[in-house]
Amino acid sequence: MVASATGRTDSGPITLLAWERATGNQRDTKFVDLGRYLCEVRAGQYWRLENLSSFGDFLERRFPESRRKAYYLMSIHEHLPKSIRRELKQVGWSKAVELVKVARRDQQRFESATWLHKARSLPKQEFKAEVERELTGRGTEPSELMYFKVYKSQMPVIEQALDTAALMLGTDKSRGYCLGNDLC
Repeated sequence: MVASATGRTDSGPITLLAWERATGNQRDTKFVDLGRYLCEVRAGQYWRLENLSSFGDFLERRFPESRRKAYYLMSIHEHLPKSIRRELKQVGWSKAVELVKVARRDQQRFESATWLHKARSLPKQEFKAEVERELTGRGTEPSELMYFKVYKSQMPVIEQALDTAALMLGTDKSRGYCLGNDLC
């Protein structure tokens, strides 16, 4: 349940998304709940209630500043154990995204207490470097961030390709998960 901007208590994914939009500066402390509700919106196809043609359109409307962050939040919900979700707001969503990388690799062997302690005690960049060392066996190497311009007319083809990648995995996991496992 979520207290709306008017003080009423409501529940459900659409209500939380409306509340989240109205109180954007609280987003970083409610990211675990938001990720859960975004997963529910996708799985239940609640975006259709707003007469939208796809979940991508829903994210474009609700997260115009960053669809990528929405997928990160969904990945946090999908991959991190329930036992540590309550404690994640202490470390923030960006460190939680790093935790997801290790949790995806380790699956049932993921040592959540150890990694949560590292996330709490290390500054963000040091924690990212620690995760990189754990995953690759070596320190971080220089990297470049690349952006792509995509025309609206190309979006249906890209959406279909991403949905096909998800079907190949036999899952309803986030697109970031599908891209990371299928294409990279």
